[in-house]
This record gives sequence, structure tokens and C-alpha cells, in this order.
Amino acid sequence: MSDDSSTRKVAIVTGAAGGIGAAAAAELESRGWIVAGFDLRPSPQCFFDACVDMSDPEEVKAAVVRVERELGPIAAAVSAAGYYEMMPVSDITLDHWRRMLAVHVGGFVNLSRAVMSGMIAAGSGSIVAIASELAIGGGSHDAHYAAAKGAMLGLVRSLAAESAPSGIRVNAVAPGPTDTPLLAADSPWREPEYLATLPLGRLSSPEEVAICIAFLLDEGTFCIGETLNPNAGAVI
Repeated sequence: MSDDSSTRKVAIVTGAAGGIGAAAAAELESRGWIVAGFDLRPSPQCFFDACVDMSDPEEVKAAVVRVERELGPIAAAVSAAGYYEMMPVSDITLDHWRRMLAVHVGGFVNLSRAVMSGMIAAGSGSIVAIASELAIGGGSHDAHYAAAKGAMLGLVRSLAAESAPSGIRVNAVAPGPTDTPLLAADSPWREPEYLATLPLGRLSSPEEVAICIAFLLDEGTFCIGETLNPNAGAVI
């Protein structure tokens, strides 16, 4: 590969070891992006692989500095790291709340803060946060997850307004239930009764969500503070 970093399009994708993050990394690499994958697990499909706890701002900053030093300026960042769990709100402990917010909201904030100075210096950049249709419609037994994803949407709009004058676009993708390992085989989102309520009658695929992410990075240069909703019609 050429050492001329000025010709590279470098993107960071968090949560790149599986699910939507892995699909996003693959889609971007197929479009010519050089992808750095951040995850607690190895992301061997990525050009650059780093083990990073996204809830730790120092780890995130150090990993971003490595990417900038080894690959060049970061043109895009996708915050897809996260996890999902269901429980009654009465069972959600303070530790549950803290961890959910630290990983989803904190991970998005830590990534954005770490890449923005370089993007501001370049006068361009794009950040995409992976939220959820539960942030919009809510859901039973999903209170802490829906709250964390809802907070991400508020952050997207605020960061978009603040960063647009610097040439940085911030947007979100809010998928509905997606056919990834995050949804257990016995998940209620996989039940035929639920699937029958969806206009498309099926779950979205991670590859379909990845296309939405890639659109916001490559073609959606007019999108600022927007949320795309690939949810098979769960929320219309």
C-alpha cells in the first residue's frame, strides 16, 4: 500500500469485531476506506485492529493517536460499540444504568472528542452514531438501553449544530431489531408473532444497516444531524 496518507480515506469503526460494526467495516473497506477497528475483541477483518474499552476516554484517545500516527488523518468515525440486555425497570440496578450509559453514550462522546481536533484541523470529517429505533419508540423491558440510545440522538443533534461550521458532519443510524448475535435465539424480537407486525416481515440485516452508514459517509454530504431508520417498518 502507498505511504502517501493524503490519498487515504481513514475511518474508525468501534464494535468492529461483530454485528453491525463488522458489517460496517466490511462495507467501508469494499468502498476503498482504510478501516481501523476498535473493540474489546479482535477485529481481524480490519486493516488496523486495536483492543479498546470505549468507556475509557484515555484508552480511546491513545488508540486514536495511534491511528493518526500509523494511518494518517481520520476522515470518519462510526460509533457502533455496544451491547443489549432486557430486564424489568425494577431490576435495573445503578450499576446497570452506569454501564449502559458508559458504553453507549460515553463511548460515543469519547470517540467524538478524540477525533474532532484532527477533523477541525482538516476542515472536514464525518461521525456516525449507531442508535436504535427503541430510542424513538421505546420498548417494554428496555428502559436503560432505550434511554442510552435516546441520549445518543440528542448528542448527535447538538454535536451536528456545533460542528457543522468546522466542516464536520454528525449523523445517526437507528436500526430496528437486526439479525446479529446480540439477539439471542430465544429473543422476543425473533418470534414469528413479532416479525408478523413488521411491514417487511423480517429483521434487518447488519449489511443493510452498513449501507446506511456508508451512505452517510460517502454520499450524504447534505445530511447534518439526521437519523436514518433501517427498521423494517417497525417505526414509520
